[in-house]
Amino acid sequence: MSDETAVLPASSPSPSSSRPVRGEEGEGPGDKAAGRRQVWRSRRYRWDLRWSPYAFVAPFFLFFAAFGLFPLLYTGWAALHQVELTDPDDMTWVGLRNFTRLWGDEFFWNALRNTFTIGLLSTVPQLLIALGLAHLLNYRMRASAFFRVAVLTPYATSVAAATLVFVLLFGRDYGMVNWALSAVGFDAVDWQNGSFASQLAVSTIVIWRWTGYNALIYLAAMQAVPAELYESAALDGASRWQQFLHVTVPSLRPTIFFTCVVSTIGATQLFGEPLLFNGGAGATGGSDHQFQTLGLYLYEQGWVNLHLGRASAIAWAMFLILLLIGGAARLLRGRGDSR
Repeated sequence: MSDETAVLPASSPSPSSSRPVRGEEGEGPGDKAAGRRQVWRSRRYRWDLRWSPYAFVAPFFLFFAAFGLFPLLYTGWAALHQVELTDPDDMTWVGLRNFTRLWGDEFFWNALRNTFTIGLLSTVPQLLIALGLAHLLNYRMRASAFFRVAVLTPYATSVAAATLVFVLLFGRDYGMVNWALSAVGFDAVDWQNGSFASQLAVSTIVIWRWTGYNALIYLAAMQAVPAELYESAALDGASRWQQFLHVTVPSLRPTIFFTCVVSTIGATQLFGEPLLFNGGAGATGGSDHQFQTLGLYLYEQGWVNLHLGRASAIAWAMFLILLLIGGAARLLRGRGDSR
């Protein structure tokens, strides 16, 4: 080998110069495919970011349209017709006659009065007792988890089972309630046939079933009240009762408003308890309609008397009453917040 270094000719290309440089002579097939995949992934990401929330909430709207909106609209359409349960396809247009008949229907107004009375007798004591129970459960005590589950047990109980038990308790001849009244010198009460007595008995069932549910709602709201408020009140010399009145209750005002509205709506739709309280009377709500609610009257017209048009008008009347209650509650809340 000679000592001179061999020099490659200037015209001979280097091995790496045969490869195309990206951006200078274009991209190869593999680079183009990778770029297309990157564009497609970016596009899918934008679509996912934009449309995924709608896809997640779509099942709710589909079920609501099928089982909520459509029955509501169809009921409103049926309320404008004379239609019987025996032939629901035979619909005769009557306009607002089914609604105007309600105005002069004494049974409708009787059911409305009974609904209002039972709702008042059940809602006010129920929420007051629930507030007191929540206040007791809010303090540290032994087996607090057990008591919180125990107050919710009536809510988990079947309405049929609970009502049948209360029918036995309010029995005229052998009921435990009349036995307790006679033990303290009072006469026996005919709970099923008396007007106010039957409404009070039905209200007792509602109170028993829903008090624990509302108590847990109040308890959750109480645990969100800052402890500093109670400490400041205690430093000012406030007793526990004063702390409850001036700290707890004002802090629970939105929750109390919510439970009042929900309980009122539930009382307007009351059906199972009065239906089963006097099983022999059925949908009439007693021998003299003394505890027939709007829900029972709707059931009687539609499924006993087979007048689907009238029942639909009653259903829409209940819906309008609930709208009025909701509007009045919203107005009262707006005035309370503005003060």
